[in-house]
Amino acid sequence: MPSPLAPDAGRPAGDSPNPAGPEGDSGFGARPLEQTRAAAAAMRRLTGLLLALEHPHAAVDDMLARFVEWERELTAAGPSDSSPRIGADVSNAQRIYLDHAFDIGSYNPCVPEYRFDRLDAERADGRINFPLSYEGPPGLVHGGFLALFFDCVVQHQSCAVGLAGKTRSLELTYRRPTPLLTELRFDIERVVGDRVIESTARLTLDETVLCSCVVSAVGSPPNALAGSQHARRRTN
Repeated sequence: MPSPLAPDAGRPAGDSPNPAGPEGDSGFGARPLEQTRAAAAAMRRLTGLLLALEHPHAAVDDMLARFVEWERELTAAGPSDSSPRIGADVSNAQRIYLDHAFDIGSYNPCVPEYRFDRLDAERADGRINFPLSYEGPPGLVHGGFLALFFDCVVQHQSCAVGLAGKTRSLELTYRRPTPLLTELRFDIERVVGDRVIESTARLTLDETVLCSCVVSAVGSPPNALAGSQHARRRTN
């Protein structure tokens, strides 16, 4: 099985496009813990291994028994209120809101990881390799995960260059089946109009377009987005 992407998979070659605030966050949410990133990568790898098992295995029984204890310990350590600490009227009982502008897959195993090789205001391109956990038809990526992927990379680009916004529409066109466990390329062309950002993205294998997507968003400065109002990480 191909190796997963590196922990900084969403970042382009060279400097990170994620503008860090005074406490190390991007301005769109708190930076995930390194433990969270490492756990997400491990859970994604384990999911692929579990999906490929054909018979029960003693290691899975052991894992399930440990899950019970881990869940109990983490529940005791976590917040009592699962709503995010966003805005002026917040409580320490609420959970921290993590950065959802950049590299979501680096800390959330439900979201695919990708890597930018180029990122500027008009164009961006990069690569992605979908692991087994994103399978739909045999050996192929589920179409819903493709929509999620396009929404993530388009918003990542817009947030990195300083003008993002709420998605108004996302139109996805499937052209060819998208294979799992294969390095694929993506590219984005971004046009900013009168308060509207339109991004046209493609996913390709060699020179073949597998699917394309047009995303329309309302352009807003980063400080107008809800995530910018997140509360800082508690110190105790």
